[in-house]
Amino acid sequence: MIRTQRLAAGVCALLAALAAGLAFPAAASAGEPTGGGTPKVDLVLDVSGSMRSRDIDGGTRMAAAKQAFNEVLDATPGDVQLGIRTLGANYPGEDRRTGCKDTAQLYPVSTLDRTEAKTAVATLSPTGWTPIGPALLKAADDLGTDAGSKRIVLISDGEDTCAPLDPCEVAREMAAKGIGMTIDTLGLVPNTKLRKQLSCIAEATSGTYTSVQHTDELTDKVNQLVDRAADPVVTPVATEGAARCTGAPSLKSGLYTDREEFGQQRWYKVDVRPGQELRASVSVAADRSVNPDYGVLLRAFTAHGREIVRGEAAGNGRTDMVSTGLRYPKAESDDDDAPAETVCLQVTNSFSATSGVKTTPGLPVELTVDVVGGPSQAGDVASFGLGRGWWLLGVLVLTGFLAGLIWGWVSRWRVAVWRTN
Repeated sequence: MIRTQRLAAGVCALLAALAAGLAFPAAASAGEPTGGGTPKVDLVLDVSGSMRSRDIDGGTRMAAAKQAFNEVLDATPGDVQLGIRTLGANYPGEDRRTGCKDTAQLYPVSTLDRTEAKTAVATLSPTGWTPIGPALLKAADDLGTDAGSKRIVLISDGEDTCAPLDPCEVAREMAAKGIGMTIDTLGLVPNTKLRKQLSCIAEATSGTYTSVQHTDELTDKVNQLVDRAADPVVTPVATEGAARCTGAPSLKSGLYTDREEFGQQRWYKVDVRPGQELRASVSVAADRSVNPDYGVLLRAFTAHGREIVRGEAAGNGRTDMVSTGLRYPKAESDDDDAPAETVCLQVTNSFSATSGVKTTPGLPVELTVDVVGGPSQAGDVASFGLGRGWWLLGVLVLTGFLAGLIWGWVSRWRVAVWRTN
């Protein structure tokens, strides 16, 4: 999920809905805040040979990481299960194939035994390669698929050395599975290539990237991320839109996540009973490099293909997410047994990838659906898709007409006076 932390995408969707005059109730049958399940964090530490460099507060990068870890272990909340995974900690040789398998679970994701975890950290010594991609895959297995928030905190001082397994692509694949896993990255070196790679990993999962150059900064940031794991999060429900409305999934009120290829259309269905109102918003995020000038279109159709209402938004490359929303009220019926109407929602994007950028998996899509009791005068709300904008349009037309009459009268009067004089 476009979770922000998929939460970031959810906030944008809500703002888009509010811009269209929408308001979503707190209760929903899907995508509700998850208080159940134990929050889990896996700290993934780069222990490659470059961690011997002495450029952090006069000491080595490894020493700074160890000190930060010890302080973080002391401050970890009791309701958070924490684990530690290393990369490049065990193989000192030159064989690339072996070096790219060098990732190990130093401390399992579990209820924290601080003494045991600190003892394990104390044994670390900078050794080998930097297999970030393989380490992220293993870290996902460490966290499992149980309910509750799952967060990976990656700390590295160098780029991945095990291409073609691109860690950014690994992060996108993990996000595409819809398991609600966030990856936060911290870079120990102000290096442009490292920043670009770690930022890409974080953005793919709605995580954060931070560059840290001091021990206290590293400690504070890791503590903040571990604490954040204990906060309730809204986990979107994974769904898969169809190429046509006839085969589209039927959605209830809630928050959903999907993936959409560049320029693709995705269809979903929602049942709306007489007297109810459908409120929907969508956000599409650019989790990789895209060309400027893009947009997203959300349209509602009847089951027979007639467009009811639409919402659209465009971007120019200054933001990495674009959102829009719509609302459709169904008039009340005198027949208490009147059937629900199936409304087809179509999501279309006009993103295009820059040269050399992979187009799979698709872009993250986050869809908010809410079906509530409709207003008393439904016809005034969404006439021709303009909603109450018809009132404003009417006022503007009348104002323009009167202003034209007055201006014409004044002009003729001035000309008459001029001729007389």
